[in-house]
Amino acid sequence: MEVECIPFKETGYFSQLICDYLDQKKDLTPFFNRYPLPENFGDQIKEKAANYPKGHRSILVNSLKKQYKGIEAFKATQKNMDALSKETTFTVVTGHQLNLFTGPLYFLYKIVSTINLAKKLNKAHPENHFVPVYWMATEDHDFDEINYFNLHGKKVLWNKKASGAVGRLSTEGLEDVFEVFGAELGNLGLTESLKEIFKKAYLEHSTLTEATRYLANALFGDQGLVIVDGDDAELKELLVPYAKKDILDHTPYDKISETINALSNVSSDYNIQVNPREINYFYLKDDLRERIILKKGKYHVINTHIDFSKEELLEELESHPERFSPNVVARPLYQEVILPNLCYIGGGGELAYWLELKSYFDELGVTFPMLMLRNSALLITEKQSEKVEKMGLKVSHLFMKQHSLINKKIRGISNIDIDFTPQKRLLEEQFEHMYELAEKTDESFLGAVKAQEVKQKKGLDNLEKRLLRAQKRKLKDHVVRLTELQNKLFPNQSLQERQLNFSEMYMQMGDELLPMLLDTLDPFSQDFTILKHK
Repeated sequence: MEVECIPFKETGYFSQLICDYLDQKKDLTPFFNRYPLPENFGDQIKEKAANYPKGHRSILVNSLKKQYKGIEAFKATQKNMDALSKETTFTVVTGHQLNLFTGPLYFLYKIVSTINLAKKLNKAHPENHFVPVYWMATEDHDFDEINYFNLHGKKVLWNKKASGAVGRLSTEGLEDVFEVFGAELGNLGLTESLKEIFKKAYLEHSTLTEATRYLANALFGDQGLVIVDGDDAELKELLVPYAKKDILDHTPYDKISETINALSNVSSDYNIQVNPREINYFYLKDDLRERIILKKGKYHVINTHIDFSKEELLEELESHPERFSPNVVARPLYQEVILPNLCYIGGGGELAYWLELKSYFDELGVTFPMLMLRNSALLITEKQSEKVEKMGLKVSHLFMKQHSLINKKIRGISNIDIDFTPQKRLLEEQFEHMYELAEKTDESFLGAVKAQEVKQKKGLDNLEKRLLRAQKRKLKDHVVRLTELQNKLFPNQSLQERQLNFSEMYMQMGDELLPMLLDTLDPFSQDFTILKHK
């Protein structure tokens, strides 16, 4: 196994905000608590220990044991759940949607990053215990985001009419998906193992929550992963006082809006990921998950005839907290209220919206977790790596935009130098003399000189492009081979991890896949990892 690394910011796939965060840019300091360096975890432990209510532990452990009823938890997971009752135990967390059959490959990377961070912390702080947690986004209601996965460039789709929280959806109808999945896999190699995993997860469990818990446990339970479902009445009781602050006082709306303005002032290049609402809760019941809004003095559930007075809403919240579902802004708070958590591990988009939340947490007196960018990886076979070398390129070059990569290759192998940079410099030098001449004679000619310079530069650009196109035609075989290889490793001109399902890699590597990831991915790495395998 060969490992190669390139800085995240050199891949071209990460936002300016995330690149600046990884560089620990001073201007971003107000938007996070502590940067996730090994030496900073000691202070984070002390702060969370002082700020996490002792009574929350017993509620958490009792809820987890109920959630695990009917599933065979690994000993490592049972040990970690029991350990959560002790004041010296803390968590590190990642979260993900209930994507069908894990969805994109980075589902694995998120959880592996979390497991490996817990392992490193257990070694560094033996006086404490650290538990890796996967938070299932069971209350999301965007079914179209999670009802498919990609296999061999095709979309394996669960055709179903759905509404309400996806975790409560019946798995009825997934037999058809299983047939499509099985037919696409065929009967070679490791297909039977994959079919068995899918079958046990989705055809032997009645809801999508149960199926996803089974699958994540089957893949990572031996590593002690604890899986949390936030759609839980007992856990939601802990959220009630914070939900009141949101619904009645609009605390997150005010604080996060201020933060968004402050972030925009740091850089106009920062894209805002989420905007807060005046009320950041949905009403959740049966097949219903709809926003709560204040309308004509009543708390109205949109797209329904449900209305509450202030008193009725508070009564409903106290009696049935499970019917109040936090949105993308309130869910992170919920997580940090119920867990003795130190660090959240997520992708670039997730960390971008977490950076909007710190002042909101501060206002409510909840410790803000450390934010760690999950590991990212490109899995490449030895054969593919050899092809790259034969083309005179490095794997890191494949991260370039396709047209730039092709141009680089064409320039590299062409016996004609198709780079007019020297000619452009010479042209600029000649025009400098013309500018001087115009200033000495008649300054009104400066505009005409400038126009002529622009025209001639444009002419050189067009000629350069035409010659490149001609060379591409002449060297078509090279272009085709390079394009095919990049398209294979970067499907749809996107990162492999965002497109491929883990089953494709499992077909190649089998039971070696997860151990390889666990052995090679370092959560403290500041680099994108390229893994060359047989």
